Amino acid sequence: MRLAFILSEIGSGLRRNLSMVVSVILVTFVSLTFVGAAGMLQMQINQMKGYWYDKVQVSVFLCAKDSVAESCPNGAVTEAEKQGIEEDLNSDTLAPYVDRVYYESKQEAYDRFVEQFSDTPITENVTEDQMPESFRVKLKDPEQYKVISEYFAGRPGIEAIEDQRNLLDRFFNALNGMTIIAGAFALVMVVAAALLIATTIRLSAYNRRRETGIMRLVGASSLFIQLPFLLEGVIAACIGAGLATGALWAFLRFGVQGWLSDNVPVFTYISTNELLTVAPVLFGVAIVLAGVSSLLSLGRYLKV
Repeated sequence: MRLAFILSEIGSGLRRNLSMVVSVILVTFVSLTFVGAAGMLQMQINQMKGYWYDKVQVSVFLCAKDSVAESCPNGAVTEAEKQGIEEDLNSDTLAPYVDRVYYESKQEAYDRFVEQFSDTPITENVTEDQMPESFRVKLKDPEQYKVISEYFAGRPGIEAIEDQRNLLDRFFNALNGMTIIAGAFALVMVVAAALLIATTIRLSAYNRRRETGIMRLVGASSLFIQLPFLLEGVIAACIGAGLATGALWAFLRFGVQGWLSDNVPVFTYISTNELLTVAPVLFGVAIVLAGVSSLLSLGRYLKV
């Protein structure tokens, strides 16, 4: 009997304030979509970091004949200098830090350059002789780049030492910035959703003040009076969370795993499986958001 009454009150409240309920659903949908997008973007960044940092290398570029660096006073690196650098890279001193060392010749560097920029006219202006020789050093711990940099600092025959991780960090910092922007926008939208839910519940309580007054007179408990209003907000917010989950699933399925995977196959992308981690969080945020907003709003109108 009580359950039937509560359900009828919920249905009545949703019908009376249909436009406001739809507004709550839409605002909650938008805000939780941004919350989910920010979370999944961070998951994608962490996955990419794990993949690329494992492959990161330190490039030790050797002097070419036209090098102007102070460590290249005689122009191109000599065979003796090259052999000495390679021996040091494979020495027992650097063994705790170095995993593997690869030598890349001018021809190999040129072939890789042509492959990477095959669709651009820049390859027409570059010759094999302009490409530098280098040693590609894979570290056991990418964080130990400075060990290599400091060990070979100013070494004759070395033009520059480049840590690929620096390039990756710039890219990941840009993505982290996008996450922060999405999170900030999501926070603003969550606040808007909370205010709208509170307004909707307050309006619903005001429209049914006669019914609640009668319920007070017959001795209904505070929880029994407040529960229909509370559930109205929770239902509307959960519908918004469901729409946000559906939108994120569609984006992952057709946008990330579909278009991006086919056209930009450079990275490993998160899949719809990661949504199983995010979806419960969205519904949890929706329930807490609606519950807290409703209780704060009802406290003023439905005190017993």
